Amino acid sequence: MSGGRAVVLIGVGQRTVRPGEPGVGALPLEGASDPLALLAAAARDALDDARLGKSAIGAIDTIGLVDALAWPAKNPVRLLAEALGAKPKRELVTKVGGESPLVLLNHVARAIERGEIDVALIGGTHVIKTLRAASKAGVRLELPLGGDGEPIAITQNKAGSSAREGAYGLMLPASVYPLFENALRARRGLSLDEHRRRMGALMEPFTRVAAANPHAWFPVPRSAEELVKPTPANRMVAFPYTKYLNAVIETDQAAAILLASEEAARRLGAAQDRRVWWWGGGQAVEDPWFPTERPDFADCPALASAAQGALADAGVTVDEIARFDLYSCFPVAVELACDLLGIAEDDPRGLTVTGGLPYAGGPGNNYSLHSAAAMVEKLRAEGGRGLVTGNGWYLTKHSAAVLGASPPAPGRSRNAPAAAPRAAATIEFADAADGAATVETYTVLHDRSGAPERGLVVGRQGDGRRFLADVAADRAGLEAFVAAEQVGRHGRVSNANGRNRFEPR
Repeated sequence: MSGGRAVVLIGVGQRTVRPGEPGVGALPLEGASDPLALLAAAARDALDDARLGKSAIGAIDTIGLVDALAWPAKNPVRLLAEALGAKPKRELVTKVGGESPLVLLNHVARAIERGEIDVALIGGTHVIKTLRAASKAGVRLELPLGGDGEPIAITQNKAGSSAREGAYGLMLPASVYPLFENALRARRGLSLDEHRRRMGALMEPFTRVAAANPHAWFPVPRSAEELVKPTPANRMVAFPYTKYLNAVIETDQAAAILLASEEAARRLGAAQDRRVWWWGGGQAVEDPWFPTERPDFADCPALASAAQGALADAGVTVDEIARFDLYSCFPVAVELACDLLGIAEDDPRGLTVTGGLPYAGGPGNNYSLHSAAAMVEKLRAEGGRGLVTGNGWYLTKHSAAVLGASPPAPGRSRNAPAAAPRAAATIEFADAADGAATVETYTVLHDRSGAPERGLVVGRQGDGRRFLADVAADRAGLEAFVAAEQVGRHGRVSNANGRNRFEPR
């Protein structure tokens, strides 16, 4: 790779519209944000950050956008291009997935290296706060839905849950991730109290980073105890996660990054102190895809493959990384990333540069574009290299990118490791389970008041077949269920009216 085709990130922009702040765009609801207007504002911020003036707009030959939840514009790329006055030759989009911003970044960076793209703008937005506020108020919002042409999709949609999982309500991250968390706790041999303290200690530094981040949704430092103790303000959502340990979904946010070949950056006059280099990237998916079909709830081979693949692609080791931003929708995503990268949960380099999804926001699909933008700013200020990771669905799809404050060495190794291996054995299920059973992992879902509402178990029959089941218990029984470790507990499973029910022994 010649020096002229090295990839530089030369401008970043982020926008956050919190409750009580003026919205962006002309919508008939106080504080509402038009997704196109918010996205265009972040894009203009990125152009301004590059300090190139309006001349950079005419140089943009590619625009790529992360899928925006609940904004079904026909071609949002064309809408953004028209709003900016740009005329890109390429229009790219992703589909649903928190891994997709880094997939987009890596895709565009590699095309720049190959000489197919000179200057690109990538962005994404998320206005669930506005959409839910409009729904509650009974206000109809006329969002921009047009856009000529059809952009090229660089990722594809695939349901995150199987029909079997959907039948038991395992269709949202808040109900699925606790299954991984409880399995990992048991694997580590931690008591419920030890584990609760460790989750608080893990996430407390995230809140401090968010408190210093001007783009964070919740810029509020919280103690470890405050994060994990159930209170009326911090209700239990699904055991063992309180509200403060869940990614926040109701935000209005946008981010954008301007990147170019080194040659194009010089031609445009991009200042040296604005440049951060793309060193490499990786991505992988779990196989089996659906979470309850995976053999081990306390492991994630694809996460390791994506992160280690990015490091190998960049030609560096994890010890040569100065800063991390690990995808942090729930604590278990961070815990597994630390395990698989071989870094401590209290690594002095820090695990986030934004504050993470529960505190900085940016969920839906676009968080890791915010983290890449924040990493650019951090590397400009401090130097070194940073690793950013992304995660889609339920630890299902993974991506990673390495960025650096200095250019990579010419001719460095670009040999990424093989994709995540497929599990050796296929899990057999007992959809009409009956007989002695043992719990593999579990959770208890809580209502809006924080009271336990429904228990879910993933377990094994005596013949080794896996089953999903409701927990046969009333409120008092569910309270007892979450008061003690259930992984490994024996009981009996039976089937009635098409549903499995587990009764602890």
